[in-house]
Amino acid sequence: MKLFHSPASPFVRKVMVTLHETGQVDQVELIPTNTTAVATDPALKAANPLGKLPALVRDEGPTLVDSRVITRFLNDRAGGTLYPEARIWDVLTLEATADGVMEAGVLMVYETRVRPEDKVFDGWIEAQWGKAIGGVQAINDRWMGHLNGPVDAGQIAVACALGYLDFRHADRDWRATCPELARWFTQFGERPSMAATAP
Repeated sequence: MKLFHSPASPFVRKVMVTLHETGQVDQVELIPTNTTAVATDPALKAANPLGKLPALVRDEGPTLVDSRVITRFLNDRAGGTLYPEARIWDVLTLEATADGVMEAGVLMVYETRVRPEDKVFDGWIEAQWGKAIGGVQAINDRWMGHLNGPVDAGQIAVACALGYLDFRHADRDWRATCPELARWFTQFGERPSMAATAP
């Protein structure tokens, strides 16, 4: 298998953490990929017509796109426990919330990196931050019991989302109103899978 890869992407990191947690890192070739929303890498676009990272090219079957699809495939492939049936709707909801935080954080970066300076819309940036911090606050207020349970895909997604906020938006200080989540993230960040995939 081949994975279109950028170490700065939180969605790619989620896939990489899953590979580590399920013992499949050595079974995937990483394809370094530089791409943006307005300048798509041609090889990536050939594999994924949406031009988005990550994309997992399988030896058999079509390329898988979207991190949630890829992580679920990798978990099933390894007979993993990251999507436990008994808690599946909680896991998927938490993962989707964390993915929304990631998406908002990425859109904030694109607004200043991709747009011409005179077209940057500060209101858009602040609206995206509102979505990101709203998701983070909801995780802190609602999901700590789940986060303190057995490791699953929801936890991995949350950790990658928070790691991305630290990486790209550290000055926003999401920890200020989320002390429980901050403590959890410090502990979860010590997992070998997180240390090995830090951007």
